Amino acid sequence: MSFVEELRWRGMLQDIMPGTEDLLNKEKVAGYIGFDPTGDSLHVGHLTQIMTLIHFQNAGHKPVALVGGATGMIGDPSFKSAERNLLDEATLQHNVACLKKQLGKFLEFGEGENDAQMVNNYDWFKDFSFLDFIRDIGKMITVNYMMAKDSVKKRLEGDNGLSFTEFTYQLIQGYDFYYLWKHHNCKIQMGGSDQWGNIVTGSEMIRRQDQGTAYAITTQLIKKADGQKFGKTESGAVWLDPKKTSPYKYYQFWLNTSDDDAKSWIKIFTLKPQAEIETIIAEHDAAPHLRIVQKALAKDITIRTHSEEAYETAIKTSEFLFGNGSLEFLNDLDHEAVLEVFEGIPQFQVTREDIKAGINVLDLLAVNTQVFPSKGEARKMLQGGGVSINREKATDIEQVITENNLVNNKYIIAQRGKKNYYLIIA
Repeated sequence: MSFVEELRWRGMLQDIMPGTEDLLNKEKVAGYIGFDPTGDSLHVGHLTQIMTLIHFQNAGHKPVALVGGATGMIGDPSFKSAERNLLDEATLQHNVACLKKQLGKFLEFGEGENDAQMVNNYDWFKDFSFLDFIRDIGKMITVNYMMAKDSVKKRLEGDNGLSFTEFTYQLIQGYDFYYLWKHHNCKIQMGGSDQWGNIVTGSEMIRRQDQGTAYAITTQLIKKADGQKFGKTESGAVWLDPKKTSPYKYYQFWLNTSDDDAKSWIKIFTLKPQAEIETIIAEHDAAPHLRIVQKALAKDITIRTHSEEAYETAIKTSEFLFGNGSLEFLNDLDHEAVLEVFEGIPQFQVTREDIKAGINVLDLLAVNTQVFPSKGEARKMLQGGGVSINREKATDIEQVITENNLVNNKYIIAQRGKKNYYLIIA
């Protein structure tokens, strides 16, 4: 299956410039996608473009990932309602380094013909003076052409207007395409459908300046079945950096998708072949309550973004919080990872000295902590079988909690009823 056919059946393809498919079927081509380093981590909203580059490489072509160290200083105005804050050079360079590391988990980088390549447009823009820019780049495209872009029109019609800084963005991105076409034989630029205007600006520069031919492909902007923006949750973006979004939360994001979204996203965000996906969907439809598609999707993307080990930890965390899973997996986690597992769950601190001396279970639950508002209520709940300590029913009001009860030599997990967890840290 060719690259374009792959995008087409997976429901990713939006626009394609005439002649692009013929070129890709005829020869091995270098093509690029730009990533904006406004943060030190990519998020799931970038995954469509990452997957595009993976399919491009798997089809035998050369993927080029452009990290916009220069364009990141300006900010892309495309269909944004307001101008973004500009970042200083040190922050941008830090972000660029982080993004390079993340992209390296998805693409095969190297010196081979088919190996991925990383470029930073700061390298060719850093020595441009303002006069050089307006003389050498500004003359390539007319203001009439730039003003005709929908993304520019929307901002000009809005309340916030459009600064000259942002107005020049399409010139800079267009020049990126021209530079890569001229110096890296990069014949295709790819991106989300909101980038079409910037992409064709580049191909127009190539045509006007060197009478060359360049091509373009855009992918659909992913939305949820209910129309909401993909990748956003109540707590914000879902990041690829495990320190920003833990592998457990990342796994849960994919696991909790609706049936309609999961059936669409398993095509877009996994590399599973068509026959396997059709089988998974058929099995899911036969028993929807088992959430077979969601589990297959969440497993695949969690392993590729993080690791098999991170996926296993996410599963054990889910089993522990929502089922009868063992506490043993906590022994392999550091303190930060344990806190992530119990994020949003009430936490209490007790002294190590008190634990060494031994604390009566009623005192632990109602004096040293506030799991219960009073010892009387704690006693009643214990005697009724409604309290568990480290997954074991606690019914003896004379029980003494000591260091021997600590999980990972630091934690006690108390349960009040079936679903109310409390983390006690010694």
